[in-house]
Amino acid sequence: MACRISELVLGCRDPEALARFWCEVLDFVVLDREEGGYVEIGPREGFGGPQPTIVFSHRDEPEPGKLRLHIDVNATDRDQDAELERLLQLGARPADVGQTGEESWHVLADPEGNEFCLLRTRLAPL
Repeated sequence: MACRISELVLGCRDPEALARFWCEVLDFVVLDREEGGYVEIGPREGFGGPQPTIVFSHRDEPEPGKLRLHIDVNATDRDQDAELERLLQLGARPADVGQTGEESWHVLADPEGNEFCLLRTRLAPL
């Protein structure tokens, strides 16, 4: 028997704002929340499905050091350029992590500065 990722937990200053951003990015919904504590988002079918949920947990101060985990996303219903434009309109911003400009992906930051990558390949929706 093996493990499967069921939740990703991200400490942040404003769980509600990041939940709204990532719900729009991933077409997720809010599954659970504790006022001032955390917000859990995930696919409409809820926890335990093929996709992990994401929990935004309130932290007054970011953890010291660089976040060692980042999220990669792929568009499902448009090409990479159109998805990049949509993500930027939602509040993502370009991030520089030393790219050469030859990469097939875009490095972005969410509204709290957490880096994530938009990959080129379009995936079929679940």
